[in-house]
Amino acid sequence: MAAPLLVVDTPSLLYRAFFALPKSIKGSDGKPVNALLGTANMLLAAVADYSPRAVVCCFGAEAGAYRVEAFPAYHADRPAMEPELERQWQLAPEFFAACGWSSLDGGALEADDLLGSLAQLESEAGGATIIFSGDRDMFQCASKLVTVLYPARGGPQLIGPAEVRARSGVEPRQIPDLIALRGDPSDGIPGAKGIGEKGAALLLDQYGSLEAVLAAAKDSASAITPRTRAALSDDPELLRSFKEVATLQPIKLKRPQDAPLDAGRGALAARKLGMNRLAERIEKAGAATA
Repeated sequence: MAAPLLVVDTPSLLYRAFFALPKSIKGSDGKPVNALLGTANMLLAAVADYSPRAVVCCFGAEAGAYRVEAFPAYHADRPAMEPELERQWQLAPEFFAACGWSSLDGGALEADDLLGSLAQLESEAGGATIIFSGDRDMFQCASKLVTVLYPARGGPQLIGPAEVRARSGVEPRQIPDLIALRGDPSDGIPGAKGIGEKGAALLLDQYGSLEAVLAAAKDSASAITPRTRAALSDDPELLRSFKEVATLQPIKLKRPQDAPLDAGRGALAARKLGMNRLAERIEKAGAATA
């Protein structure tokens, strides 16, 4: 199979790197570069492991307007971005561009929506996609041609349809239904009261979709317990809004062109920011692929 497209949930990796590495890692201006350094290192490792035909770093709104409209409490409890991270966030697109990695911004939509749309576009062209993200919502994209590179202790793990089923008990296409039922605390989605992940997965295994579960809850002859029936019948429209929030929105895009690592410009940009060891690693990565 041809080289895959690597699409990156840049906000997810920047946040992860910022909180994983100390702020004492500073650049030539004496300001923290920990998020940039950590994210670049993760991307270089992925490039070395999977030799992608191109790397696309996706950005977008913190909370998509359509998701807030569907459920106003979506992301409401998330703290404001720390100034040290915000500065690195602003530097990221230019630095990544120097490395040959393009950046896309979803505008009013979220990076997740870009990731899903790019993967769909690549699949339609017969190409494979690796989605690098720490957001389990992206498991809904897993297919024969799409895998999720999920950060974990000991190194990122590749998540395909079989791994999604093993982890969650449902098919990738059922992930939005699962989120609607069990909730997602990181996004501020409570789910149906009293229905946890296992219970939600069992319902979806039996009935197939959120709509079918809600229909069964109205049927007194169904096997759903009175307690679960009450939780599902309390506010079904709210549960539907949770699924809408969890479902990726399509964005019209052009298929990215092949773009190799630009080791020369990338190393120069890293040195300019005071990340000399990273510059050396970029140069070595370039030599390895020459």
